[in-house]
Amino acid sequence: MTYPGSGDHGTRPLPHQPNAYDSSPGFVPAPADYPNPTQFPSPGAAPAYGGPYYDAGAAALPETPLVVIGDITCTQHYVITPSGTFPLAGSQWEVTDMSVSTEQMSQTGLVLALVGFFLVCFLSLLFLLMKERRTTGHIQVRVRGAGGTMHVTNIPATSAWVMSDVSGRVHYARQLAAVA
Repeated sequence: MTYPGSGDHGTRPLPHQPNAYDSSPGFVPAPADYPNPTQFPSPGAAPAYGGPYYDAGAAALPETPLVVIGDITCTQHYVITPSGTFPLAGSQWEVTDMSVSTEQMSQTGLVLALVGFFLVCFLSLLFLLMKERRTTGHIQVRVRGAGGTMHVTNIPATSAWVMSDVSGRVHYARQLAAVA
C-alpha cells in the first residue's frame, strides 16, 4: 500500500495503527476510569456546552431549540444568547426595522435599451421600465430577561421579506414567553 499523493509509486507500507484487539508493543489501552462516550450524563449534570437541561427520567438531555432569531435561541423554558442563558418566562422582546429599500432603473435594462435602439427603435425603450429593488440595513432584535440580562442582535436585511420573517419569529417567541 502507498501513501496517497506521495509521488512515490513504490510500495511503502502505511504506519501501524493499533486497535482495541492489538497486542503490539506500541498499544496502550484506555484506563479503567475513562468515560464511555456512549453513555448519557447523569441526571442534573451540567452540560458540556453550557446549555440548559431538562430531566427526562434516567438521563438528562438538552432541550430542543424551538425558534432561532439571529444568535438568540429559544427552547421551551430558556433563552440562550451569547450574553448568557435566562428563563423564557417574563422575557420582553423588541423588533426595530433599520432597513432601507430603494428602487432604481436596472442597469441591464439600460444596456438592452441602448443596444436594441439601433435594431428595434421604439420597442427597445420598454427596457427602460425594468426596475431593480435593493434592500440594505439590518433588523435589530432586543430581548430582556427577568433578571436584567439583555442581548441585542442585528440580522442583515437582504430583501424586503426579512422583516416579516423576523417579526414572525419574535411573535412566536413572545407566545412561548407568555405560556412559560
